[in-house]
Amino acid sequence: MSLRKNLELMLERGQDSPLLRYSLGQECLKAGDLVTAIDHLRQAVDQNPRYSAAWKALGEAHARTGSTERAADVYERGIAAARAAGDIQAAKEMEVFCSACARRGPDDGRLAPRGRGRRAVTCRHCGAYVPGCIRRA
Repeated sequence: MSLRKNLELMLERGQDSPLLRYSLGQECLKAGDLVTAIDHLRQAVDQNPRYSAAWKALGEAHARTGSTERAADVYERGIAAARAAGDIQAAKEMEVFCSACARRGPDDGRLAPRGRGRRAVTCRHCGAYVPGCIRRA
């Protein structure tokens, strides 16, 4: 039996927890089942809003669906949660991912063009310096 099936059985038995939801979300991400991954990861952060790893994975899931604006919003909330929990490394990682989202076009997954007409700005989500960002504060 696969790990995902075992985790789903645990959930069916009523053993719901943020760790179980996070683990299920990660397994769904690996399998490419992004909608189910988002559902489980959303449950994980709802159950424990300071669970920085779950916030990071939820942002990744949204980014992989192509919803970069939603991913940036999730990363922003995750950064705040990680800082509140004292998880500085997770906060820094999510700042990098948030900056990457800010450099992408609105929900199209492409990087913003650089060069003439583009100026360097700071990301409105994490405050990171983002050259060529198309999102304006």
